[in-house]
Amino acid sequence: MKPRVPAANPKHLEFLSAYGPAISDLAIRVRSVVLEEAPESVELIYDAYNAVASGYSFTGRPGDAFIHIAAYAHWVNLGFNRGSKLEDPERLLQGSGNWVRHIRISSEADLARPAVRAFIRQAAARAPRPEGARPPGGSVVRAIYPRKRRPAGAGVRQEAGSAPPPARARAKPSSL
Repeated sequence: MKPRVPAANPKHLEFLSAYGPAISDLAIRVRSVVLEEAPESVELIYDAYNAVASGYSFTGRPGDAFIHIAAYAHWVNLGFNRGSKLEDPERLLQGSGNWVRHIRISSEADLARPAVRAFIRQAAARAPRPEGARPPGGSVVRAIYPRKRRPAGAGVRQEAGSAPPPARARAKPSSL
């Protein structure tokens, strides 16, 4: 029997509403799968500049997060903060950095792949655990960025007194 997943934080739902029902529903479904596999984790919510994201940690500390979910205009990323260390014989994880890997979830079918839950279980098994008392579980809004970049026509409400981001050309990557 699957563990009962707590209802999403109302602020999280409000933040996700900028992406429309299809992406909002998909992000909440991804959240449910993560919490079914790691029910004792603490959800850390961020209404960031270019995504609504949530991280999951057993200690409540962002640096100990083992998984994150980021909602974008056309898909949801299920990210693994130490994904480069996960076993991935089918090479499903995307990303080339030293640590983070992700799976793009564009539909319910993407989420239904057995490998998705297997990656979540692997990441949870390797995650730091609290010593002593467990932190209070649940959901915490960690940051709300005053400026946001959201899908065109989404009607995202700007924070009072903040101007929308200036229109500008995409900067060329700098060479290091």
